[in-house]
Amino acid sequence: MAQSASPLVGIIMGSTSDWETMHHAADLLAELGVAHETKVVSAHRTPQRLYDYATGAAERGLQVVIAGAGGAAHLPGMAAAMTHLPVLGVPVESKTMKGLDSLYSIVQMPAGIPVGTLAIGKAGAKNAALLAAAILALSDAALSARLQAWRAAQTDGVAIDPE
Repeated sequence: MAQSASPLVGIIMGSTSDWETMHHAADLLAELGVAHETKVVSAHRTPQRLYDYATGAAERGLQVVIAGAGGAAHLPGMAAAMTHLPVLGVPVESKTMKGLDSLYSIVQMPAGIPVGTLAIGKAGAKNAALLAAAILALSDAALSARLQAWRAAQTDGVAIDPE
């Protein structure tokens, strides 16, 4: 369902190596039945692709963009600068600074160009999907119910006893 319907969430990443982290967002959106698309869009190596993607996102029907990037991590901020849609940034763990460089690059946006910044790595990708779903659920009662059921199942899955 998620890949065949008109996408509501765009998941972009700076390189194919970021898929190791970003597939967690795509998997969770699919589980929740949220139509999405995934693309490699590098702020540094494919600036025209980034420009075209970000400036055309709303016109194509996207409502939220999740952008994962590592290292200098300019992708989320640059995308946010070119669209009025909410952009959720996922810092991808880097080898040199364990993702702190990515986190700092995404979270330190200047006033006026917000990027909702999530945790480094897998947790951030999953939470970006949940946050995107929550945004969409504000105007989609069926998605709201699915999201609430997902959260209830998560709660029910927590053991009472440690053994």
